[in-house]
Amino acid sequence: MLSKPKKVNLEKIKSLRKEKGISLDEMAKMLGYESPNGYYYLEIGRGKFPAETLARVADILQVSITELFFEKDIAKMANLNLA
Repeated sequence: MLSKPKKVNLEKIKSLRKEKGISLDEMAKMLGYESPNGYYYLEIGRGKFPAETLARVADILQVSITELFFEKDIAKMANLNLA
């Protein structure tokens, strides 16, 4: 049986990027985009993150790629509610 597809937590990516002091322009350049628009569209959900790009984003933000998905946060919240 297949599990449900995991959703990328776009708000978390944006938040982590800002916490690290990385601008949209800087992130776009680190990912190889010529302008910030390409990356911006991914971050707002207008496009889908390719797996390779998401892995690179995780590296840049210095987090595990799994931290960029909703499922882990939901599991954490469920555990907190049980305590």
